[in-house]
Amino acid sequence: QLQASGGGLVQAGGSLRLSCAASGRTLSTYSMGWFRQAPGKEREFVAVINWSGGRRYYTDSVKGRFTISRDNAENMVYLQMNSLKPEDTAVYYCAADPGAVPHTIVTLYDYWGQGTLVTVSS
Repeated sequence: QLQASGGGLVQAGGSLRLSCAASGRTLSTYSMGWFRQAPGKEREFVAVINWSGGRRYYTDSVKGRFTISRDNAENMVYLQMNSLKPEDTAVYYCAADPGAVPHTIVTLYDYWGQGTLVTVSS
């Protein structure tokens, strides 16, 4: 089971750090992704990191602002979000994929957290 946390209300230009914790499962061999879903929109890819942390990919709109990282010893994954914009407002989800190759395809992730709401005010 995955548990995402760290969301909240922040002004534009501010920062938040999201965390994803796993219980009952070791994440160290999984690719881990962050996705988001804004009201009325489909869930979209934000960032992914492979099991070792050596490969990371981001959607274009967050490059240079967001950083995904992981701590396999602590069974945690993080998303540091800086320079937040109102268009970043969404429910953010972490997800785990047992595959070795990190990817952006929502439907191929096997395990999902419950989501944490990020609201960026202008």
